[in-house]
Amino acid sequence: MHPLLPSKPFAYPMWIDGKAYDSGQCFDRHSPAHDIKIGEYSMANANDVDRAVAAARRAFDCGAWPHSSGAERAQVLLRAAGLIRDNKDELALIETLESGKPIRQARDEMEWAAGIWDYAASLCRNIYGDTHNALGPQTLGLVLREPIGVVGMITPWNFPLLIISQKLPFALAAGCTCVVKPSELTPGTTLRLGELLTRAGLPDGVANFVAGFGDPAGSRLAAHPDVDMMSFTGSTKIGKSIVRASQDNLKKVELELGGKNPQIVFADADLEAALDAVVFGICFNMGECCNSGSRLLVQRPIAQDFISRVVETAKTIKVGDPLDQETKVGAIINEQQLSKILGYIESALSDGADLRLGGYQMKDVEGRFVETTVFSSVHPEMRIAREEIFGPVLSVMTFDSTAEAIQIANDTAYGLSAGVWTRDIDTAFVVSRRVRAGTIWINTFMEGPAELCFGGYKESGLGRELGRFAIDEFTELKTVQVHLGPRSSWWTH
Repeated sequence: MHPLLPSKPFAYPMWIDGKAYDSGQCFDRHSPAHDIKIGEYSMANANDVDRAVAAARRAFDCGAWPHSSGAERAQVLLRAAGLIRDNKDELALIETLESGKPIRQARDEMEWAAGIWDYAASLCRNIYGDTHNALGPQTLGLVLREPIGVVGMITPWNFPLLIISQKLPFALAAGCTCVVKPSELTPGTTLRLGELLTRAGLPDGVANFVAGFGDPAGSRLAAHPDVDMMSFTGSTKIGKSIVRASQDNLKKVELELGGKNPQIVFADADLEAALDAVVFGICFNMGECCNSGSRLLVQRPIAQDFISRVVETAKTIKVGDPLDQETKVGAIINEQQLSKILGYIESALSDGADLRLGGYQMKDVEGRFVETTVFSSVHPEMRIAREEIFGPVLSVMTFDSTAEAIQIANDTAYGLSAGVWTRDIDTAFVVSRRVRAGTIWINTFMEGPAELCFGGYKESGLGRELGRFAIDEFTELKTVQVHLGPRSSWWTH
């Protein structure tokens, strides 16, 4: 038994109105890498969600948080960042055991998450609207930016603390109150955050955390009439259901959804750097990443040599126990996702793609692991070239011209991100301006400073997270028009 495995399951409570909350029902979480029970959590029903929303509603309508100064909010967010760093080893272990991701990666993610809270704190004092002083001598116009109200947040299982950190601190910075429901597969770190925020000085009811399943907890939150906005990260299919659920009270919806992201490698690129990024792009977080570089578009003159180098490099990437410090690729989240990945591999073989590496579940180890898989001779109409797999499966296509590369890159329903590898500045910017995606990386891949916004085109989502524009998502604009001096009566003219 590995020394980091806990002697008993994690059991963090839900957090409602500044206090631990137990619904009286619970659900379990088992480690996908070790097949042992590692979490036991209280499970919310619709009534529990109602309780959390009521707490957030009171805190917004009657509490001090929406009216507090930016400086006061910033101090709370900075303290929260510090507490995340202070507890990063505990938080990283929870995520590794619940999700299967490598422990070294999980620790890095805790630092990354804390840095986002730091950045969001800096925005607290930079919320502003507009003034109009040229409307005539008797008119002054003000445009105010106010918090939107109660925000519901539903987050996925692949980056639990990191993704809630792309939402919650920005909503809090704007003065909103929130109800958060993490995935039932990885609730631990998000529930733990509830207690940490109370320690940081966040007033009761401002951030509430419930755990449970999409039905009933998630669906009730999305449809709740007292929720003013929903922020969701997950699959495009579920994102569309969030939009439908929002219709009854026309709540605002912000969505970060799926991707089928290309890395486009031109013949003149720094091929050593591109090689590293291509393997990283498909192996990182077991490919369970909306930004995964799951399509490789490589220019024909270098294609065969570059594909061979990708295969040889991918062979060296260690797949195994995520608690091992040397592991780079951990376990697949659950049996359903494993079956989905293997189904796409079978589909690729049936469609005539050339299997160059992997293609199998690893049977000689405990837990759910998939070999890094590379297919060449992929055509754009194949399912593995068009649909999000969410696993370590790379689809390789070739192109001749820049125009052809752009056409292939845009030929999916998604538009989240893309990578461009070339030494030619004209090529780099022509591609970056014509590929319809929310993020374009030139000669790098999957980097994400908190200062730069993130989100997608087409079916990859609505709205933006991170960067200075993120706080705008959680605000409403209000026009205040002031009349100065005497006002003439309309019926005397």
